Amino acid sequence: MNAILSVIGKDTIGILADVSVECAKYKANITDVSQSILGEYFAMIMVVNIDKLNVEFTNFVDKMQEVGKKKSLEIHIMHEDIFNSMHKI
Repeated sequence: MNAILSVIGKDTIGILADVSVECAKYKANITDVSQSILGEYFAMIMVVNIDKLNVEFTNFVDKMQEVGKKKSLEIHIMHEDIFNSMHKI
């Protein structure tokens, strides 16, 4: 199963690295990533495989949001099934 992870905030050095390290810590495998710098803002979307998470999904969400708060970023994670359901016509 996958989750969709989004990151938005002021651009600073190391955002991709910080998020990637945190994902690896919890055994979430990044399978796809897209990022942009929009003026002074950073925006990123990742597809993350969560089959081998070493914590409950809700704990992973909380941990990633903590990273976001420490870095003044908005990090949101949504299970792929919910994301797909929200975007069907």
